[in-house]
Amino acid sequence: MGMVEGKVAFVTGAGSGIGRASALLFATEGARAVCCVDIDERTAGETRELVESTGAEAIAVACDISDASQVAAAVDRCVNAFGRLDCAHNNAGIAARAALTGDVGESDWRRVIDVVLTGTWLCMKYELAVMTAQTSGAIVNTSSNAGFSASPGMAPYVAAKHGVLGLTRTAALDYVGTGIRINAICPGATLTNLVASQGGDTAALIERIEAAQPGGRISDPREQAEAAVWLCSDRASFITGVALPVDNGATLGATVNLNRMTGDRRSI
Repeated sequence: MGMVEGKVAFVTGAGSGIGRASALLFATEGARAVCCVDIDERTAGETRELVESTGAEAIAVACDISDASQVAAAVDRCVNAFGRLDCAHNNAGIAARAALTGDVGESDWRRVIDVVLTGTWLCMKYELAVMTAQTSGAIVNTSSNAGFSASPGMAPYVAAKHGVLGLTRTAALDYVGTGIRINAICPGATLTNLVASQGGDTAALIERIEAAQPGGRISDPREQAEAAVWLCSDRASFITGVALPVDNGATLGATVNLNRMTGDRRSI
Protein backbone atom coordinates (compact mmCIF):
# COMPACT_ATOMS: atom_id res chain seq x y z
CA MET A 1 0.00 0.00 0.00
CA GLY A 2 1.27 3.48 -0.90
CA MET A 3 1.03 6.47 1.40
CA VAL A 4 -1.98 7.94 -0.45
CA GLU A 5 -3.61 4.80 -1.82
CA GLY A 6 -6.82 5.53 -3.74
CA LYS A 7 -6.79 9.27 -3.08
CA VAL A 8 -7.31 12.18 -5.48
CA ALA A 9 -4.59 14.84 -5.43
CA PHE A 10 -4.48 18.43 -6.70
CA VAL A 11 -1.03 19.96 -7.28
CA THR A 12 -0.29 23.52 -8.38
CA GLY A 13 2.97 24.47 -10.04
CA ALA A 14 2.89 20.90 -11.35
CA GLY A 15 4.64 21.72 -14.61
CA SER A 16 8.15 21.54 -13.19
CA GLY A 17 10.36 21.33 -10.12
CA ILE A 18 8.80 20.49 -6.78
CA GLY A 19 5.28 20.48 -8.23
CA ARG A 20 6.12 17.93 -10.91
CA ALA A 21 7.98 15.77 -8.39
CA SER A 22 4.99 15.96 -6.06
CA ALA A 23 2.47 15.02 -8.76
CA LEU A 24 4.57 12.01 -9.73
CA LEU A 25 5.10 10.93 -6.14
CA PHE A 26 1.38 11.10 -5.38
CA ALA A 27 0.89 8.72 -8.31
CA THR A 28 3.66 6.30 -7.37
CA GLU A 29 2.44 6.30 -3.77
CA GLY A 30 -0.95 5.02 -4.87
CA ALA A 31 -3.09 8.05 -5.67
CA ARG A 32 -5.97 7.11 -7.96
CA ALA A 33 -5.80 10.42 -9.80
CA VAL A 34 -3.77 13.63 -9.93
CA CYS A 35 -4.91 17.03 -11.17
CA CYS A 36 -1.79 18.71 -12.59
CA VAL A 37 -2.24 22.49 -12.41
CA ASP A 38 0.18 25.03 -13.85
CA ILE A 39 0.08 28.43 -15.54
CA ASP A 40 1.87 26.76 -18.47
CA GLU A 41 -0.56 24.37 -20.15
CA ARG A 42 2.23 22.64 -22.07
CA THR A 43 4.31 21.69 -19.04
CA ALA A 44 1.18 20.70 -17.11
CA GLY A 45 0.39 18.37 -19.99
CA GLU A 46 3.87 16.87 -19.85
CA THR A 47 3.40 16.13 -16.16
CA ARG A 48 -0.01 14.62 -16.87
CA GLU A 49 1.61 12.20 -19.32
CA LEU A 50 4.26 11.25 -16.78
CA VAL A 51 1.61 10.61 -14.13
CA GLU A 52 -0.47 8.51 -16.52
CA SER A 53 2.62 6.43 -17.32
CA THR A 54 2.53 5.21 -13.69
CA GLY A 55 -1.01 3.87 -14.15
CA ALA A 56 -2.81 6.68 -12.33
CA GLU A 57 -5.45 8.88 -13.92
CA ALA A 58 -4.59 12.52 -14.53
CA ILE A 59 -5.77 15.77 -16.05
CA ALA A 60 -3.81 18.91 -16.87
CA VAL A 61 -5.31 22.29 -16.08
CA ALA A 62 -3.92 25.68 -17.08
CA CYS A 63 -4.46 28.13 -14.23
CA ASP A 64 -3.12 31.44 -12.95
CA ILE A 65 -3.62 30.97 -9.22
CA SER A 66 -3.82 34.73 -8.63
CA ASP A 67 -7.15 34.72 -10.51
CA ALA A 68 -10.05 33.53 -8.35
CA SER A 69 -12.23 32.46 -11.27
CA GLN A 70 -9.43 30.32 -12.72
CA VAL A 71 -8.76 28.66 -9.37
CA ALA A 72 -12.45 27.92 -8.83
CA ALA A 73 -12.64 26.41 -12.32
CA ALA A 74 -9.52 24.28 -11.73
CA VAL A 75 -10.89 22.80 -8.50
CA ASP A 76 -14.26 22.20 -10.20
CA ARG A 77 -12.52 20.35 -13.05
CA CYS A 78 -10.75 18.12 -10.57
CA VAL A 79 -13.94 17.25 -8.69
CA ASN A 80 -15.97 16.81 -11.88
CA ALA A 81 -13.33 14.48 -13.30
CA PHE A 82 -12.62 12.38 -10.22
CA GLY A 83 -15.54 12.89 -7.84
CA ARG A 84 -13.64 14.26 -4.86
CA LEU A 85 -10.49 15.99 -3.61
CA ASP A 86 -8.44 14.33 -0.87
CA CYS A 87 -4.99 15.91 -1.04
CA ALA A 88 -3.84 19.34 -2.20
CA HIS A 89 -0.29 20.58 -2.57
CA ASN A 90 -0.41 24.34 -3.13
CA ASN A 91 3.07 24.76 -4.53
CA ALA A 92 2.91 27.34 -7.34
CA GLY A 93 5.00 30.46 -6.85
CA ILE A 94 7.27 32.98 -8.51
CA ALA A 95 10.58 34.58 -7.67
CA ALA A 96 11.14 38.27 -7.06
CA ARG A 97 13.75 40.44 -8.72
CA ALA A 98 16.47 41.34 -6.23
CA ALA A 99 16.15 44.91 -4.93
CA LEU A 100 16.49 46.89 -1.73
CA THR A 101 13.13 47.17 0.03
CA GLY A 102 12.72 50.84 -0.87
CA ASP A 103 13.59 50.17 -4.49
CA VAL A 104 11.04 47.40 -5.11
CA GLY A 105 8.62 48.39 -7.84
CA GLU A 106 4.95 48.41 -6.89
CA SER A 107 4.06 46.10 -9.77
CA ASP A 108 6.76 43.63 -8.69
CA TRP A 109 5.51 43.73 -5.10
CA ARG A 110 1.90 43.15 -6.08
CA ARG A 111 2.68 40.32 -8.50
CA VAL A 112 4.69 38.32 -5.96
CA ILE A 113 2.11 38.85 -3.20
CA ASP A 114 -0.75 38.08 -5.60
CA VAL A 115 0.73 34.77 -6.72
CA VAL A 116 2.57 33.47 -3.66
CA LEU A 117 0.26 34.60 -0.86
CA THR A 118 -3.13 35.46 -2.35
CA GLY A 119 -2.83 32.58 -4.81
CA THR A 120 -2.22 30.11 -1.99
CA TRP A 121 -5.23 31.49 -0.11
CA LEU A 122 -7.45 31.24 -3.19
CA CYS A 123 -6.45 27.62 -3.70
CA MET A 124 -7.25 26.87 -0.07
CA LYS A 125 -10.57 28.71 -0.29
CA TYR A 126 -11.90 26.49 -3.05
CA GLU A 127 -10.23 23.30 -1.84
CA LEU A 128 -11.67 23.80 1.63
CA ALA A 129 -15.18 24.15 0.24
CA VAL A 130 -14.89 20.66 -1.24
CA MET A 131 -13.12 19.14 1.75
CA THR A 132 -15.59 20.63 4.22
CA ALA A 133 -18.46 18.97 2.37
CA GLN A 134 -16.50 15.67 2.45
CA THR A 135 -15.46 16.20 6.11
CA SER A 136 -11.98 15.06 5.13
CA GLY A 137 -8.85 16.21 3.35
CA ALA A 138 -5.27 17.33 3.73
CA ILE A 139 -3.62 20.48 2.38
CA VAL A 140 0.09 21.24 2.19
CA ASN A 141 1.26 24.73 1.24
CA THR A 142 4.78 25.41 0.00
CA SER A 143 6.39 28.20 2.00
CA SER A 144 10.19 28.44 2.21
CA ASN A 145 12.98 28.69 4.72
CA ALA A 146 12.61 32.39 3.78
CA GLY A 147 9.33 32.13 5.69
CA PHE A 148 11.33 31.91 8.93
CA SER A 149 13.95 34.60 8.47
CA ALA A 150 15.00 37.63 6.45
CA SER A 151 16.83 37.54 3.15
CA PRO A 152 18.39 40.78 1.88
CA GLY A 153 17.03 42.08 -1.39
CA MET A 154 14.00 39.77 -1.34
CA ALA A 155 11.32 41.78 0.49
CA PRO A 156 8.26 40.71 -1.58
CA TYR A 157 9.21 37.03 -1.57
CA VAL A 158 10.10 36.91 2.12
CA ALA A 159 6.93 38.79 3.09
CA ALA A 160 4.79 36.46 0.98
CA LYS A 161 6.39 33.29 2.33
CA HIS A 162 6.01 34.53 5.93
CA GLY A 163 2.38 35.17 5.06
CA VAL A 164 1.92 31.63 3.78
CA LEU A 165 3.02 30.31 7.19
CA GLY A 166 0.59 32.59 9.03
CA LEU A 167 -2.19 31.56 6.67
CA THR A 168 -1.37 27.87 7.14
CA ARG A 169 -1.34 28.06 10.93
CA THR A 170 -4.56 30.05 11.15
CA ALA A 171 -6.40 27.77 8.75
CA ALA A 172 -5.16 24.71 10.65
CA LEU A 173 -6.84 26.04 13.80
CA ASP A 174 -9.96 27.06 11.90
CA TYR A 175 -10.46 23.49 10.66
CA VAL A 176 -8.95 21.35 13.42
CA GLY A 177 -11.38 18.59 14.37
CA THR A 178 -13.26 18.75 11.06
CA GLY A 179 -11.29 15.97 9.39
CA ILE A 180 -9.15 18.49 7.49
CA ARG A 181 -5.44 18.99 8.19
CA ILE A 182 -3.36 21.91 6.88
CA ASN A 183 0.44 22.07 6.98
CA ALA A 184 3.34 23.70 5.16
CA ILE A 185 6.72 22.61 3.91
CA CYS A 186 9.56 25.11 3.96
CA PRO A 187 12.10 24.12 1.31
CA GLY A 188 15.67 25.21 1.43
CA ALA A 189 17.76 25.63 -1.71
CA THR A 190 16.27 23.29 -4.30
CA LEU A 191 17.28 22.61 -7.90
CA THR A 192 14.24 24.03 -9.71
CA ASN A 193 13.61 26.27 -12.70
CA LEU A 194 13.44 29.25 -10.31
CA VAL A 195 17.10 28.66 -9.46
CA ALA A 196 18.10 28.08 -13.07
CA SER A 197 16.28 31.26 -14.19
CA GLN A 198 18.33 33.61 -12.01
CA GLY A 199 20.63 34.32 -14.96
CA GLY A 200 24.36 34.09 -15.45
CA ASP A 201 26.36 30.90 -15.10
CA THR A 202 23.90 28.38 -13.64
CA ALA A 203 26.61 25.86 -12.72
CA ALA A 204 28.58 28.52 -10.86
CA LEU A 205 25.40 29.71 -9.10
CA ILE A 206 24.59 26.20 -7.94
CA GLU A 207 28.15 25.75 -6.73
CA ARG A 208 27.89 28.93 -4.64
CA ILE A 209 24.53 27.87 -3.21
CA GLU A 210 25.84 24.44 -2.31
CA ALA A 211 28.89 25.93 -0.61
CA ALA A 212 26.57 27.98 1.62
CA GLN A 213 24.50 24.99 2.78
CA PRO A 214 25.25 23.20 6.06
CA GLY A 215 25.23 19.85 4.24
CA GLY A 216 27.14 21.19 1.27
CA ARG A 217 24.51 20.29 -1.32
CA ILE A 218 21.30 21.51 -2.91
CA SER A 219 18.01 19.61 -2.58
CA ASP A 220 16.48 17.53 -5.33
CA PRO A 221 12.77 18.39 -5.88
CA ARG A 222 11.89 14.79 -5.00
CA GLU A 223 13.09 15.37 -1.44
CA GLN A 224 10.62 18.22 -1.07
CA ALA A 225 7.84 16.13 -2.62
CA GLU A 226 8.48 13.33 -0.12
CA ALA A 227 7.68 15.69 2.74
CA ALA A 228 4.57 17.12 1.07
CA VAL A 229 3.07 13.75 0.16
CA TRP A 230 3.80 12.34 3.61
CA LEU A 231 2.05 15.30 5.27
CA CYS A 232 -0.95 14.68 3.00
CA SER A 233 -1.05 11.00 3.95
CA ASP A 234 -2.79 9.30 6.86
CA ARG A 235 0.67 8.56 8.26
CA ALA A 236 0.65 12.22 9.37
CA SER A 237 -2.89 11.99 10.75
CA PHE A 238 -2.11 13.81 14.04
CA ILE A 239 -0.15 16.65 12.45
CA THR A 240 -1.70 20.00 11.59
CA GLY A 241 -0.43 23.57 11.57
CA VAL A 242 3.20 22.51 11.15
CA ALA A 243 5.78 24.51 9.19
CA LEU A 244 8.25 21.77 8.30
CA PRO A 245 11.75 22.87 7.25
CA VAL A 246 13.08 20.66 4.46
CA ASP A 247 16.46 22.33 4.19
CA ASN A 248 19.15 20.04 5.62
CA GLY A 249 19.65 22.33 8.60
CA ALA A 250 19.90 25.66 6.76
CA THR A 251 17.47 27.42 9.12
CA LEU A 252 19.35 26.29 12.24
CA GLY A 253 21.46 29.42 12.19
CA ALA A 254 22.85 32.04 9.83
CA THR A 255 26.23 31.59 11.51
CA VAL A 256 26.52 28.11 10.08
CA ASN A 257 26.00 29.38 6.53
CA LEU A 258 28.37 32.28 7.01
CA ASN A 259 31.07 30.08 8.47
CA ARG A 260 30.82 27.61 5.59
CA MET A 261 31.38 30.43 3.13
CA THR A 262 34.30 32.00 5.02
CA GLY A 263 35.92 28.87 6.43
CA ASP A 264 35.80 30.38 9.93
CA ARG A 265 34.43 27.69 12.25
CA ARG A 266 35.35 29.25 15.60
CA SER A 267 31.78 30.03 16.62
CA ILE A 268 30.31 26.63 15.64
